[in-house]
Amino acid sequence: MTDADKFLYGDRGGINDPLAQADWASKKLVWVPSEKQGYEAGSLKEEKGDECLVELADSGKKVKVNKDDIQKMNPPKFSKVEDMAELTCLNEASVLHNLKERYYSGLIYTYSGLFCVVINPYKNLPIYSEEIVNMYKGKKRHEMPPHIYAITDTAYRSMMQDREDQSILCTGESGAGKTENTKKVIQYLAHVASSSKSKKDQGSAVLSHGELEKQLLQANPILEAFGNAKTVKNDNSSRFGKFIRINFDVNGYIVGANIETYLLEKSRAIRQAKEERTFHIFYYMLTGAGDKMRSDLCLEDYSKYRFLSNGNVTIPGQTDKEMFLETMEAFKIMSIPEEEINGLLKVVSAVLQLGNMMFKKERHSDQASMPDDTAAQKVCHLLGINVTDFTRAILSPRIKVGRDYVQKAQTQEQAEFAVEALAKASYERMFRWLVMRINKALDKTKRQGASFIGILDIAGFEIFELNSFEQLCINYTNEKLQQLFNHTMFILEQEEYQREGIDWSFIDFGLDLQPCIDLIEKPAGPPGILALLDEECWFPKATDKTFVEKLAQEQGTHPKFVRPKKLKDDADFCIIHYAGKVDYKANEWLMKNMDPLNECVATLLNQSTDKFIGDLWKDVDRIVGLDKVAGMSDSGPFKTRKGMFRTVGQLYKEQLGNLMTTLRNTNPNFVRCIIPNHEKKAGKLDPHLVLEQLSCNGVLEGIRICRQGFPNRIVFQEFRQRYEILTPNAIPKGFMDGKQACVLMIKALELDPNLYRIGQSKVFFRAGVLAHLEEERDMKITDVIMSFQAWCRGYVARKAFAKRQQQLTAMKVIQRNCAAYLKLRNWQWWRLFTKVKPLLQVSRQEEEMLAKEEELLKVKEKQIQVEEQLKEYEAKQQQLSAEKQALQEQLQAETELCAEAEEMRTRLATRKQELEDLLQDMESRLEEEEERVTQMQAEKKKMQQNITELEQQLDEEEAARQKLQMEKVTTDAKLKKQEEDIILLDDQNNKLNKEKKLLEERISEFTINLAEEEEKSKSLQKLKNKHETMITDLEDRLRKEEKMRQELEKNRRKLEGDSTELHDQIADLQAQIAELRAQLAKKEEELLAALARIEEEAAAKNTAQKKIRELEAQISELQEDLELERQARSKAEKQRRDLGEELEALKTELEDTLDTTAAHVELRAKRESEVAQLKKTLEDEAKAHEQQMADMRQKHNQAFDELNEQLDQAKRNKVSMEKAKQALESEWNELQIELKTLTQSKGDSEHRRKKAETQVQELQIKFGESERRRQELADKMTKMQAELDGVSGLLSEAEGKNIKSNKDLSTVESQLQDTQELLQEETRQKLSLTSRLKQMEEEQNNLREMLEEEEESKKNVERQVSSLQTQLAEMKKKVEQEAISLDGAEEGRKKLQREMENIMQQLEEKTSAYDKLDKTKTRLQQELDDLLVDQDHLRQIVSNLERKQKKFDQMLAEEKAISTQYAEERDKAEAEAREKETRALNLARELETMTVLKDELDRSNKLLKAEMEDLVSSKDDVGKNVHELEKSKRAMEQQLEEMKLQLEELEDELQLTEDAKLRLEVNMQAMKAQFERDLQGRDEQGEERRKQLVKQVREMELELEDERRQRSQALSSKKKLELDLADLEAQIDLANKGRDDALKQLKKLQTQMKDLLRELEELRLSRDEAVNEAKETEKKLKSMEADALRFQEDLATADRLKRQLQTERDELQDEINSSNAKNSSLSDEKRRLEARITQLEEELDEEHLNMEMVNDRAKRMSLQTDQLTTELSTERSNSQQLEGARSQLDRQNKELKLKLQELEVTIKSKYKSTITTLEARIAQLEEQLDVESKERQQASRLVRRTEKKLKEVMLQVDDERRNTDQYKDQVDKTNSRMRQLKRQLEETEEELTRANAYRRKLQRDLDDATESADLMNREVSTLKSKLRRGDLPFNMRVGLTRTGLDTEDDADLSAEPATE
Repeated sequence: MTDADKFLYGDRGGINDPLAQADWASKKLVWVPSEKQGYEAGSLKEEKGDECLVELADSGKKVKVNKDDIQKMNPPKFSKVEDMAELTCLNEASVLHNLKERYYSGLIYTYSGLFCVVINPYKNLPIYSEEIVNMYKGKKRHEMPPHIYAITDTAYRSMMQDREDQSILCTGESGAGKTENTKKVIQYLAHVASSSKSKKDQGSAVLSHGELEKQLLQANPILEAFGNAKTVKNDNSSRFGKFIRINFDVNGYIVGANIETYLLEKSRAIRQAKEERTFHIFYYMLTGAGDKMRSDLCLEDYSKYRFLSNGNVTIPGQTDKEMFLETMEAFKIMSIPEEEINGLLKVVSAVLQLGNMMFKKERHSDQASMPDDTAAQKVCHLLGINVTDFTRAILSPRIKVGRDYVQKAQTQEQAEFAVEALAKASYERMFRWLVMRINKALDKTKRQGASFIGILDIAGFEIFELNSFEQLCINYTNEKLQQLFNHTMFILEQEEYQREGIDWSFIDFGLDLQPCIDLIEKPAGPPGILALLDEECWFPKATDKTFVEKLAQEQGTHPKFVRPKKLKDDADFCIIHYAGKVDYKANEWLMKNMDPLNECVATLLNQSTDKFIGDLWKDVDRIVGLDKVAGMSDSGPFKTRKGMFRTVGQLYKEQLGNLMTTLRNTNPNFVRCIIPNHEKKAGKLDPHLVLEQLSCNGVLEGIRICRQGFPNRIVFQEFRQRYEILTPNAIPKGFMDGKQACVLMIKALELDPNLYRIGQSKVFFRAGVLAHLEEERDMKITDVIMSFQAWCRGYVARKAFAKRQQQLTAMKVIQRNCAAYLKLRNWQWWRLFTKVKPLLQVSRQEEEMLAKEEELLKVKEKQIQVEEQLKEYEAKQQQLSAEKQALQEQLQAETELCAEAEEMRTRLATRKQELEDLLQDMESRLEEEEERVTQMQAEKKKMQQNITELEQQLDEEEAARQKLQMEKVTTDAKLKKQEEDIILLDDQNNKLNKEKKLLEERISEFTINLAEEEEKSKSLQKLKNKHETMITDLEDRLRKEEKMRQELEKNRRKLEGDSTELHDQIADLQAQIAELRAQLAKKEEELLAALARIEEEAAAKNTAQKKIRELEAQISELQEDLELERQARSKAEKQRRDLGEELEALKTELEDTLDTTAAHVELRAKRESEVAQLKKTLEDEAKAHEQQMADMRQKHNQAFDELNEQLDQAKRNKVSMEKAKQALESEWNELQIELKTLTQSKGDSEHRRKKAETQVQELQIKFGESERRRQELADKMTKMQAELDGVSGLLSEAEGKNIKSNKDLSTVESQLQDTQELLQEETRQKLSLTSRLKQMEEEQNNLREMLEEEEESKKNVERQVSSLQTQLAEMKKKVEQEAISLDGAEEGRKKLQREMENIMQQLEEKTSAYDKLDKTKTRLQQELDDLLVDQDHLRQIVSNLERKQKKFDQMLAEEKAISTQYAEERDKAEAEAREKETRALNLARELETMTVLKDELDRSNKLLKAEMEDLVSSKDDVGKNVHELEKSKRAMEQQLEEMKLQLEELEDELQLTEDAKLRLEVNMQAMKAQFERDLQGRDEQGEERRKQLVKQVREMELELEDERRQRSQALSSKKKLELDLADLEAQIDLANKGRDDALKQLKKLQTQMKDLLRELEELRLSRDEAVNEAKETEKKLKSMEADALRFQEDLATADRLKRQLQTERDELQDEINSSNAKNSSLSDEKRRLEARITQLEEELDEEHLNMEMVNDRAKRMSLQTDQLTTELSTERSNSQQLEGARSQLDRQNKELKLKLQELEVTIKSKYKSTITTLEARIAQLEEQLDVESKERQQASRLVRRTEKKLKEVMLQVDDERRNTDQYKDQVDKTNSRMRQLKRQLEETEEELTRANAYRRKLQRDLDDATESADLMNREVSTLKSKLRRGDLPFNMRVGLTRTGLDTEDDADLSAEPATE
């Protein structure tokens, strides 16, 4: 056993020690309270009334102890138990003893249900190594011993499996080990979930190897240095609470972390108690800083600092220098730069220097002065502020008086208080900044966390002598955490009860702590402590006394609030927490709650030259000034702006609320840390200290809750194995299910049904039941062992006695033989006889004869046996033949059954397929519903976040009101800038217009030049005309663009005007807000009404948000318009490129024409220059235009962004204004009207066509019809709901009547139980029980007498109290009468006062006695609970004795009948065994035949497979044979499977028969043995009972007289029962009437359901029409797609024609006419295509309109379906309520039946003669109940039918939902297709334009070619003429031919770039 195992597993060797068990059972060990040890073990000796005599186990002293103070002890089986919830006796003493034993044996971790209790060992244990981490990794909690690693691993695994956030809550006192355990949790998680193991290969995207885990581990030393300190209890006490949230990704790796802190003890930075230190960082810095750092930070010696109260206090085993280096290394690992580290240390040094600032009082005034300002200079040097300003701000700060600022001189106390407050605040702000910086370092990774584990390290419950505001906050948090624990603990417990199927009514134990929480946190009605404290902070002249008085007025009657009784008490008030009563002293609570600061110093620090300190003091606005605190003592109330600062209580309440919401959303795990002693010694445990912490930590509270349930539970097998000895004959022999066996055992034990519950796998017991069973088991085992020992001793003694007897007889025989031998030894004849006798043969013959006779006998016996066997075999053969025939008949029947089974199988297969389809549908629905649930959860979380954000906004917007004024100024400046930008844009527009005019002039000049050139060449005229047309198109487009730009400018101006109007409105609203604020300041009493208004205004805010969304949609539409303009501009640019290309074509043509004439050359040069200039100008203008457009876009975007920002600001302002007043509603209405006008104008522009208007009218008509239908449906549904409410009311009345009848029945049952108890008491008097039973009866009678006496005494006391009160009242009346009537009644009055005082004393004595009686009553109730089991046991014994007494007379007569029955049963069993043997043989034969058939089938299968292969290889009949063979193969395989199943079933039946045969044989033998034993025992018992009967007959005669008396009483009770039964009959009649009414209403509901179904069918028809319309639209879309494909094919043909033209250019001369025809056909095709394009555009527009209509219809259908789903959900809830009521009624009927049956049994057995009349009435009632049950069954059937119909309707609605979703998807698809078609159309348009351009070029080329051809023809003709003449030489001919070829090549080359 290793060292770690010693501290984990321990030594539990003494658990099963029999000596300890016997000692515990015999001595009756209990726990007795002790002053030293808490509780001490002792044994009960005597019980005398309320006191008990107990002998202490250790000292042996006998002590008298009150019964209420004694607590039970657990058996030794439960010593050192790992989970204290398993203890049978759950009390303080047993919990303390278990923890003590485990702690002394080195086991510091112990479970207590959900808790893990940890006791500080005050030494290092070897249980936190890496081996132990690996040992706990992936293991379940119950598999390993208790450890903090087990809890973290369960949290981690449940987070990974359930994807649920986890939390670990560590609480406890200071020094209990909370921080160490949190370190261990983080260490374990960093080891288990480190991302460095799997992500080694990743690059720079992720952090370096394990850096995040290192930072997570190194964050703790930094927080400990700045937040921990040495206290008396703990050397490293964390003086703040923290919640560490570690985020994990989907794979379970650590992604990041976040730390939140609570309640930093900042006062420790100023002053400390004796032997305590301030925060560690002060000492680390002073010892570990180097010389340079000391000079930079102005550090000095310890003794020179006033704030270090105790100087240099060291911690043993720790050096501050090393710790300083460790913290610096941790800063480096956290990647915090040196500048920030120096800033932190400067703040720490400045805090120390602030303590050295000394102030003195001036002589002639109370004003403070600073004689030495060296410390102030150091502070200002460190904080980066001016010394003079700082001293002035402290000594005479500026204070606002009215509207002016005045410098007020401070006293010495005020100055010192201001400095201390500044030191505390600066340290707190530095600590908060440090936590924020650590969080920033831990959230570096880009991965998102899927889930997290939160670790809460917070102080536990604190109860000091006098508690202050900090203790209230800590105890408030622990109340909330304990409420969370109670809630989660019993939710888990009750979930297990539900899982096990136990009858249990749900209890919310979290409500027990709610009164105390309401007392602290309730905001109003009446307000709680924190709310009253905040209210007092606002009031002038408020003090702590006024706060206490107000608290007593408001909460004086609260049950958890107590005022101190004595006036001398230091406490102001008390609160009763769950851990105990806590006294609070309200000194300086108002100051602590406000936490005031000097505003002047804070502003100086905000304006510090050091950036770090300026960042620390950002939120100066939220500070409570000292002037405001001083103003509390002035006459007038100080006016603070709401929202400017928040109190400590408010902030902490918000923090705690956020923490509790996060914890409620997680699965919590609880760790409770405990201090064993205050001396910090290992191995020592102070019991009283531990008990106090157990109560404070809620462990005992959890045990209290656990006692109310069933804390002890045992698995069936263990219960049977352990306690079967108590019920030996309850379970029959043979196999039996564990649950049935346990039920039989519990019935035999006759336990009270309230003490146990039987689940699915366990038996649950209340506390203490198992201990009682253990006692009985020990007694039984001791009896068994004693009897076994006695039997063994008797057996050994008898054996020894028989051996002695044999020895005596042997000795006598030996003596006799020796004496005879001595006599015959010397006789001669004897010698001769001895020699002759062996030689004789006579003796041998006799021996041979004897042997032969024995052989004969053996042969005869064998012969007889053989004959018997032959007879048996013949009988068996006959039986077998008969069985064979029967089996053959069975085989025939089974073959028929097989055929039927095959048919059934086919049906089942089809049914299975249908069910599988249904299953798939249901699974898909399930998935959809799960997705909806997830969506709803996400929406819920979003709503919660929105609520929190809105609450934050409520506070932030109040603070942001002043900022809005500044923002107003900035917005005015921005508006001025925008106006200047608008002027600049106007200038640019003017410039563009001028440039446009210039361009137009140049274009006109260009046209003039072209006109001149037209005269010169006809070809250029055609080109010029084309150019002019293109230019005119461009001008039109430019004009359109300018118009669009002007419209945009108009829209922008409108938006600017709207923004200005909004600003004006905002200003007006701000003025209104100021007025409202003034009114609110005056009317603080109307705050509660304002809260109600806020909820109403939230709805208005939602509407405003909807309107804002609509505005955003309009903005998005404008953006889409902008995009359309951009597309138009891109098209214009494309057209410009086309023009450029045409210009290049013109160039080439001009070059060709210039070759002909010289004039053309000059014109060409001029035109080239002009074209170049035009190009340059066009390019420059295009560039300038593009730049201008880009600038315009940027400015437009900027303006748009600014407008968006202004809109956002306007939204925020609107939200705040809506909350303040309802005046904004009118303005919102105006905005709505404007928006409506805009939307109407837009709709008018979009829906101008006549077709669209007609369709809209039709849709509106349909919409009106659907709305009418919906309204009719809604009316019908409201009627249905009203009728359902009436039905539910009638049902509730019926339920109330049933409850009354149940109560009456319970009274009848109680009366019957009373009669039964009387009978039992009589039977107890009759029987003569054993001594133990008599003692128990005496004890019980004594206890009952005590109870009755106490109850009588209580009643007497109450009577006396009432009589005294009546006497008092009478005396008061007399006194008043005497005062009026008599003058001399003063002496009588004095006497009456004396009597009154005596009576009051008596009353006090009686009340004290009454309290004692209450205590004894509670103790007696507990003892009664424990004695109930004993009483049940006694009842069992008594009932057994009664049965034996009644059955004794019958036993003698029944013994013979039983013997005959046994004989008959034996014969029957033998016959059954023979029959089963024959059946087994038949089954074996059938098995053989089936195996033969199986072999034959296998052979045939193989043959068929071979044939299949042959057929496949042959492939003659290709498809048919293969399919037929496959079908036959499948059929054969199915037959094989069926035969296999039949074989398996036959084998199972064989095994069952064999098992039954064996059981019968065993049972026969057992029955024989039992029969013989019973006969013997009954003979013996008969003789004894006869003797007893003689005595009992005499006693019975005496008891007969008593029974006669009781019969008379029974007759009277019978009459009462008859009256009660008559009342019940009347109530049943009323219930029948209510049921009839309910049935009528159900019929009405059914008719209404039919109407609804008809309407649903009509809706279906409308949906089908919509589906048909959608299909038609799809067809149209398909036709459009086909047309588009056709266009693409036409384009492809055009490309082919282009290529053909390029290749056939050489043959153009021969095919000019054909080309002309083709050109004409192409122009026709172009016209046709253009007409087709226009048609397609019109159809597209129509389809758009249709799609919009379909979308609207789909939306309406979805709305209708949502309404139907809501209505169906309401109907479902109503039907569920009806079902619940029906099930309750059925249960009540069943219970009534059971109770009536029990009544019948009891009454028949005991009062047969008296209850004959009652039986008849009960029979009638049963008949009526049967009739009611039948009617209810009919009603349930009707309800089920309605439910089925509802389900069908739901299915239809789901189908309609799916169809609507499909329609939506189809609509989206069609939209996408329409967009694609649009793009394709645009592309086709572009390609058509290109084809047109190309066609024009071809036409030009053709014209040129025709002209060149004409020229060439002319030249050819001239050349031919010349050749004919013979003028030209041969060389010229060759040159001419070459030039002609070159010209053709040039023409080709010139044409090619134009084509390109």
